[in-house]
Amino acid sequence: MTTPESHLFYLSSAQRPQLAQARGVYMWDVDGKRYLDGSSGAMVSNIGHSHPHVQDALRRQIEKYTFGYRLHFQTEVSEALATKTAALSPEGMEKVFFVSGGSEAVESAIKLARQWAVVTGQESRWKVISRYPSYHGCTLGALALTGYDPLTAPFAPMMQAMPKVPAPTAYLDGLNPADPATGVHYAAMLEAQILAEGPESVLAFIVEPIGGAATGALVPPAGYMQAVRDICTRHGVLLIHDEVMCGGGRTGRFFGAEHWDVAPDILALSKGFGAGYAPLGAMVAHQRIVAPVQAAGGFLHGFTYAGNPLACAAGLAVLEVIEAEGLVARAARIGALLKDGLKGLMARYDFIGDVRGEGLLLAFELVTDRASMAPLPPALNAYLELVELAYAEGLIIYSRRTRGGRAGDHFLVCPPMIADETHITEIIDKLGTALERFAPRLRAAVAAAA
Repeated sequence: MTTPESHLFYLSSAQRPQLAQARGVYMWDVDGKRYLDGSSGAMVSNIGHSHPHVQDALRRQIEKYTFGYRLHFQTEVSEALATKTAALSPEGMEKVFFVSGGSEAVESAIKLARQWAVVTGQESRWKVISRYPSYHGCTLGALALTGYDPLTAPFAPMMQAMPKVPAPTAYLDGLNPADPATGVHYAAMLEAQILAEGPESVLAFIVEPIGGAATGALVPPAGYMQAVRDICTRHGVLLIHDEVMCGGGRTGRFFGAEHWDVAPDILALSKGFGAGYAPLGAMVAHQRIVAPVQAAGGFLHGFTYAGNPLACAAGLAVLEVIEAEGLVARAARIGALLKDGLKGLMARYDFIGDVRGEGLLLAFELVTDRASMAPLPPALNAYLELVELAYAEGLIIYSRRTRGGRAGDHFLVCPPMIADETHITEIIDKLGTALERFAPRLRAAVAAAA
């Protein structure tokens, strides 16, 4: 079937087939072709598609009311979701502010941090340090924190530049990620940057506990997260965890930072939180941050759809499914099988340089050779080509470039948390076919560049 001309403004001129239906881990186009959603969309559909419990919750909410502006009414469903979210969050993080997505959650976090500094007599604090590479959102505030050149460069004149420190890419730097000294090494770069900027000017440090699209499921080395927490505390700098992608249970813990038993001052949450059933995200903050802001007159910030009843009904139902079906533990178990499968592909293809991640937030990176970890020739556009080959096989995966967006092709393989062993086998089989088809072109390009 020919896809009709679209009036929507897409990322590129290439159009995808029209979606007909989605159930569980599968999606079908209008021609009947089935796709295994091996990336949960953009790491969003954590509980799979069209779950009946969420559908029922949305129907029930529609029958009651679909909108109630937060300045006019409290709603039972938003209060219930806030209570459940606070219960899942680190101790003391009791205040929840709902938004419609990850960029809004990050934007809210940095604005709350700044307002806290102002009302507590620390007006000189305004710089938010982040990492390079990183991705924190597409609004101008969140983009200023992002270290991904193709996305940030066009808008640089419109943004307030923020300081960056290197991400802890031990696998590229030849360091042992299991050695706590490696974590301390990278964390020391944060402290050096704070001192260089002047601690009195630094408001916060924002970090993804487990990396997302910009670093391809980068897991920090041993000791890093704890050292970062200590450094921020020592210098009075707020620690913001961007859990937009790694939160919600995908890594085998509800929050990615739980793998290291560290807690932030503020966290941002989205994607799997609403699991694709409604636009939903949240900023969760410690009471000690929120209290002085509320005492000074309230948070000078907000969105029309913050706390939307339908979105909150979906989010509450998603959390109920995650809990009832034991999906966090399942993500850890099934993720281990998928990681083993990806490592099996790595054993077959010498151009796979690294397999990394936790639970069902996993990625592999292609390289010219493993000894140097040199990236593939950027002109090969492997990060696009392999996605297309997998798509042709009926497998959806997600790609970006690791090294600031200019080079270093990596692929996120992150199926819904409801995936079972047969789905993992199917993913590895289809991915293996795509890699086999791509291998001759890749090797020819590497040889030509040598």
